[in-house]
Amino acid sequence: VVKIGGEKEITITDREYCPDVFGVVSEKPAFAMNSGAGDDRTHPYVALTGRVPVRVIGRVNKGDRLVTSSVPGHAMAGGPGLNWQYVIGRALESKVNDDPGIVEVVVGTK
Repeated sequence: VVKIGGEKEITITDREYCPDVFGVVSEKPAFAMNSGAGDDRTHPYVALTGRVPVRVIGRVNKGDRLVTSSVPGHAMAGGPGLNWQYVIGRALESKVNDDPGIVEVVVGTK
């Protein structure tokens, strides 16, 4: 999970409910926009919308709105009454333990 800003164009998120959240780094993008700008190390592909695996921490229920967490680059299930600007997307599957893991998410859906 990344945000706009920091030392480079985008930076890994590292705090809960970051309003600057931008998207999720994608290993298999449907569209390789900005492909001439650099390599994966300097200009990784970022999913702004679509179905993407996302690193998460904590329990997640299918349908939960995901937000940034304090674990760098990981999302977590958001609490009730979320402001839309914190939401990365909606979980398409559940994760039943508190350990780090990966869930499919519809990024860009509030």
